[in-house]
Amino acid sequence: MTSNIQDFRRPEGGRYVGSAQRRIDGRLKVTGGAKYAGEFPAPGLTYGYVISSEIAHGRIIRIDTSAAEAVPGVIKVLTHLNRPKVADEDKKYQDQTAPPGSPMRALGDDKIAYSGQPIALVVAETFELARYAATLVEIGYESWPHKSDLKAERAAAYEPKEKRNGIAPAPPPRGDVDAAFAKAPVQFENEYRVAVEHHNPMEPHASTVVWGDGGKLTIYDKTQGVQNSQNYVTGVFGLKKEDVRVISPFVGGAFGSGLRPQYQLYLAVMAALDLKRSVRVVLTRDQMFTFVHRPDTLQTLAMAAGKDGKLQGIRHDAVAETSTFEDYQEVVVNWSGLLYDCPNTKLTYELAKMNTYTPGDMRAPGATLGVYALESAMDELAYATGVDPVDLRLKNYAEKDENEGKPFSSKELRACYAKAAERFGWSKRNPKPRSMREGRELIGWGMASGVWEAMMMQTSARAILKADGTLEVATATADIGTGTYTILAQLGADALGMPIEAVTVKIGDSSLPKSPVEGGSWAAASAGTAVQAACYTVREKLFNAARTVEGSPLANFSIDRVVFENGRITVDGDPSRFVTLADALAASGQAEISAEETTQPDPETKKKYSGYTHSAIFAEVRIDEELGVIRLTRVVNAVAAGKILNTKTARSQILGGVVFGIGMALHEESLMDKELGRFMNHNIAEYHIPAHADVRDIDVIFVDEHDDKASPIGVKGLGEIGIVGTAAAIANAVYHATGRRIRHLPITIDKVMGAGEA
Repeated sequence: MTSNIQDFRRPEGGRYVGSAQRRIDGRLKVTGGAKYAGEFPAPGLTYGYVISSEIAHGRIIRIDTSAAEAVPGVIKVLTHLNRPKVADEDKKYQDQTAPPGSPMRALGDDKIAYSGQPIALVVAETFELARYAATLVEIGYESWPHKSDLKAERAAAYEPKEKRNGIAPAPPPRGDVDAAFAKAPVQFENEYRVAVEHHNPMEPHASTVVWGDGGKLTIYDKTQGVQNSQNYVTGVFGLKKEDVRVISPFVGGAFGSGLRPQYQLYLAVMAALDLKRSVRVVLTRDQMFTFVHRPDTLQTLAMAAGKDGKLQGIRHDAVAETSTFEDYQEVVVNWSGLLYDCPNTKLTYELAKMNTYTPGDMRAPGATLGVYALESAMDELAYATGVDPVDLRLKNYAEKDENEGKPFSSKELRACYAKAAERFGWSKRNPKPRSMREGRELIGWGMASGVWEAMMMQTSARAILKADGTLEVATATADIGTGTYTILAQLGADALGMPIEAVTVKIGDSSLPKSPVEGGSWAAASAGTAVQAACYTVREKLFNAARTVEGSPLANFSIDRVVFENGRITVDGDPSRFVTLADALAASGQAEISAEETTQPDPETKKKYSGYTHSAIFAEVRIDEELGVIRLTRVVNAVAAGKILNTKTARSQILGGVVFGIGMALHEESLMDKELGRFMNHNIAEYHIPAHADVRDIDVIFVDEHDDKASPIGVKGLGEIGIVGTAAAIANAVYHATGRRIRHLPITIDKVMGAGEA
């Protein structure tokens, strides 16, 4: 059955939904009981170690594996010369989230497209043996010129002909931008850039492929979509779906790096099929820098406005890096036509080919970059016009999505500004740069807006009420650390009026009901709606059975007149009249009652409304005037995201996003050696991320927002909104403190002191 928004009953209030609940998987995680992809045992397990290319572009002219294969315990070294046959067609390699192009095929041939490309796999009885043997493989290269400088390739940028599925292209121009700039009394144009960032989740990418009877494969993979990995494996290797099961019960962080099947999965399956043995491949930390990353993106943003700060025109152009073999695309510039009311806009987005791996979705892809440029420019406009930054945003407040001409499903951004400004104490701000200080430290206050899409995807789920009084809910979605296990348990418990301890949640298994990858902040709306729909069908079956109980007090009532609570079905307003769930189940004559439902957004509602989450971020920095050292001392983030299912895990999501934004603003930077075409700081020692001392007070406010259009359960998603706008708020605070506008992130000491690229 498929449930659309218009025919799915609104959930009633419950005991668990909307409250602060501990993660039901928390104990497993803190005690080591949770197993990750590289930890599952298998009889006769072998270990693969990846050898990575040393050059950025060229070909392999010689590869000698004899010394490695002579080491006792080494089983085989797979290269492009001896690998088993795999699919030829590009479409077999294109997963749910793949951009247009020809996906990379490890060991495909002798060609090298980027530094770090996997070119061989050593398989041995132990990981240590495989790693040692890899040092004995001799490889000769022929190097060709490579592209590693985005600015140098800017002139060759192009608009991709084939658009990436699900990624909105830049909207057509609105109004007459040139005329608006010709007459506007206030105007400026600047370039903004964010350093390349790598995802670096705590758990490295890993795949354990267990060889089973008849060649069936059970694969434990680090992934945000088990069915996406399953489809990829069956397509590439020509296997039957029933012979491949992918399991990923826990994911140690991903941030988008697990959306696409990564090369360790491909190599592990290839080796297992070739050797007919179980194989595990775990990438090293430095190899985590050899695939997806946030793309290098050059943005030029120009604004035209009246002296009162009212926007008259916006031009926003972006050129983003992509690989030589795929056209990776994000929504970068569209936010400049969406977030504020402006009659004239012109937005363009182009790509430039580089000798890197294809960039990938990284927490709030596109928005993190585009909104940084937009919100930095809005701060510059505030200073140019003398209008308070909050007042400026209110003056240009968008009442509808002007890119599409549609009203918002809901929008409480005004309330976000008001609540965050009050909590932060914004009214006490002296607007003049370098005007606030304490001792040797300059104090800066900055703010920004945040916005992210509120999405829902078609998802299936199953619910089973068992004779022992427990409820099992299941869908193939993932939990990448967001708390999916817990919110699904909350929804199931409330739907049937049960204690949350009686609910078991099964996810992360390709054999479960169909679910898309977990990304885009759509998991709660998508999986949550499907689980609740399945539970409500179980409710109906249970209620109908309860009416048949001899002498049932419910016989003459309809389901909308009863309440499910405390293990009973009770007449609303008369708790003395009830039937227990156990008695109702017994009356059904079945050992269990089950239902499977598929839910999806209503296409008519999607045509009529635009759905977005919004936020207002305020930040305080203190900067040592003599040393340029920045301390981020306070952040207030007010978020409007519809219904909040779990206030504890929701707050954690925003906290994590804010810390991500701190990293973007002040720390994270993958440094490319342009001569070598290689990221050089490929480790956590030199790739800086916020540490404990860098994260101070973060205050999260959830603004009340009712939305009955974005999803049937009223949620909008929280995974991404916490990072969007945070870096801009921090950069704006740095300007307020120092009077120095830094448009190239991260903001480091040399830039603060005037020695680095600003």
